[in-house]
Amino acid sequence: MKTYLILEDGHVFTGESIGAVKEVISEIVFNTSMTGYLEVLTDPSYAGQAVVMTYPLIGNYGICHEDMENKKVWHSAFIVREISRRASNFRSEDSIDNFLKEHDIPGIQGIDTRALTKILREKGTMNGMITTDENYNLDEVLPKIKEYKVTGVVKAVSIKEKEVHESELEGTPKKVALLDIGTKRNIIRCLTKRGCEVTVYPADTTAEEILSDKPDGIMLSNGPGDPKECTEVIAEVKKLYDSNVPIFAICLGHQIMALANGADTEKMKYGHRGANHPVKNTETGKVYISSQNHGYVVKEDSLPKGIAKPLFYNVNDKTCEGVRYLDKNVFTVQFHPEACGGPQDSEFLFDEFMKMMEVDA
Repeated sequence: MKTYLILEDGHVFTGESIGAVKEVISEIVFNTSMTGYLEVLTDPSYAGQAVVMTYPLIGNYGICHEDMENKKVWHSAFIVREISRRASNFRSEDSIDNFLKEHDIPGIQGIDTRALTKILREKGTMNGMITTDENYNLDEVLPKIKEYKVTGVVKAVSIKEKEVHESELEGTPKKVALLDIGTKRNIIRCLTKRGCEVTVYPADTTAEEILSDKPDGIMLSNGPGDPKECTEVIAEVKKLYDSNVPIFAICLGHQIMALANGADTEKMKYGHRGANHPVKNTETGKVYISSQNHGYVVKEDSLPKGIAKPLFYNVNDKTCEGVRYLDKNVFTVQFHPEACGGPQDSEFLFDEFMKMMEVDA
């Protein structure tokens, strides 16, 4: 079935429908990863967005449900050059086309994704519509496309009731409180395999409730949308910061912690989404290859003096990729040390978090 991608600047791409057949308007972003499409599809941080995969063939190793980062797909739509109709992988349980249909996610293939990505890089992230209506009227649809905003996504993706995940090791576990503002399941796996009992809390949980459970450490997860929209979460995170319990935060959690301490964030032109972004540790000088997915960034010059200092920066564009909070057992990173699929260069940061909890015990 012929399908159209209409960008808010008037560009129109014509391709073929994949997945569910439905019309959607969303923010259009691109991801440069060559593998890990299932993890991308099930990452809650993409809520409200349609993702363009720049690698030309997607779906060649099929779908393995064990690799999902969330039980639900939060994408608005999926955009590829070519989708693989047949998988070559002994672990594969389904095709990507069937997976998209099962989760009611529309998509488009057969368009020039390289040309589309160049537009997004030059003009910045923009909204778009995917439709099968060949009688669309640009004058009518463009105002609707431009009006779209990604809002309310943290509340939508967060769990509704508290969950407990047991440690994979014997012995007395460290108790970690994980605030779910869009968490990837591999954050939980990285903690349980290190001997942690992880209690996952909904995004609207108060600091008082979390602290009353007496955690050894607190994690703030990744998540979608504009961090400044999360005003209630920011207020509770400031209370968690003041509690002196060790804290490790990732992605949206990193941004919210910065806002809670008086720093500022801003939207990037087209963001960082991929599995090959180099980040440099300001304390050791070492460079790591990281997986990233964010459209907002902490403004380094806004970090309050005497309270926080940069911990990592992006080697490509020098943006802030991590913060160390002074006189506190608190550090945060913009990238994904739990990356799966993606490079695992920086997974040692979970070990640093474990050491912080040992020292604080």
